[in-house]
Amino acid sequence: MTTFDKREEGFEAKFAHDEELRFMAIARCNKLLGAWVADLLDLKDAEAKAYALTLIEPEFLGRNDERLILKIVDDLDAKGIERTPQEVAAKAQELLARAVAEIEAGR
Repeated sequence: MTTFDKREEGFEAKFAHDEELRFMAIARCNKLLGAWVADLLDLKDAEAKAYALTLIEPEFLGRNDERLILKIVDDLDAKGIERTPQEVAAKAQELLARAVAEIEAGR
């Protein structure tokens, strides 16, 4: 195996690791976001958990979170709670930073 092969394997392993961490961070962020929305919707226990789990469905774990933001805004709007997409996106960014920190801390 040449040095270039070893280097390529190293880059591939790092890429795979980074993608796994990204996926875990997005899933955790969406779950935290679901808990936040459930609290705003005044959902309790099983309902709150079920709502949070809907936000970690595969359709919401991609790179484009616009659908997720719009779903949350629509869900809140249906209950008469006004939040702009920008407010929800800002909360999502805050929770993503928290999710990354938790993962890095091993929690």
